[in-house]
Amino acid sequence: MKPFTTLPVLLLSLCGAFLVPVTGRAEPAVKTGEKIAFLGDSITQGGANNASGYVRLVISGLEANGIKATMIPAGISGHKSNQMLERLDRDVISKKPDWMTLSCGVNDVWHGANGVPLDAYKKNITAIVDRAQAAGIKVMILTATMIREDATNVENQKLAPYNDFLRQLAGEKKCLLADLNADMQAALKSGPHHEPQLTTDGVHMNPLGDRMMARGILKAFGLSEAEVKTADDVWLNAPNTCEVGGKAKLTLRQYEQLRQLAATRGTSVGSLLQGETAKAIATLLQTAL
Repeated sequence: MKPFTTLPVLLLSLCGAFLVPVTGRAEPAVKTGEKIAFLGDSITQGGANNASGYVRLVISGLEANGIKATMIPAGISGHKSNQMLERLDRDVISKKPDWMTLSCGVNDVWHGANGVPLDAYKKNITAIVDRAQAAGIKVMILTATMIREDATNVENQKLAPYNDFLRQLAGEKKCLLADLNADMQAALKSGPHHEPQLTTDGVHMNPLGDRMMARGILKAFGLSEAEVKTADDVWLNAPNTCEVGGKAKLTLRQYEQLRQLAATRGTSVGSLLQGETAKAIATLLQTAL
């Protein structure tokens, strides 16, 4: 017969049976020293070339949280899924990145008769993901952003199954997913406006649209709300980030405030600046007389 277990030991063993280990939040998927290739079209090309572009914001947002990653720009204006597949080896795989974000779908639909039908798009995107993963590259899929800021228009209705496929593929291939189309639709539900809210022309991002994309990507990489806010604070206060009127260089915070001011006055930023410039010139000329 085994000796009786002492009461303290018995209590400890009983407590242990009901204890659930407490673990910390998962670390961000991307690590310091890693390289991220950003494959895409003109939205991605601008995202790397512009100071307020989403590619640059992702890199600076990671760095603000102690993660120093290197960007590999791989966006080319006008490109569709077939062209991205054709240049994948040259522009991404040969650069040996650790990660690749894939932004593709707008031109496949927006180009109409010159676009890529859904069945062909599915084959192209699947091949891109398969070849990248076979090369040891981790993939994040971005759903395609909207074609003009109206979810009900014909083009966005046609784009919807393309994005449904991307969501499905991300699950099947165990890719990270940044659902930027859903983020964009959510951000545009605040009623009528006097100018595009997240784009310059209905498709290409303005600084606020780039910020929306960058936030979605950081969240998909696993950054917490607090870490995304840390990145946001850096973005908002970085000098000379946004160009307004062809000359003025503003912070993102100032740009956002200027747009809010224009909205409260029932006008666009361009009209607001034009009116204020005219007033300033009139005042200057009066003081010179």
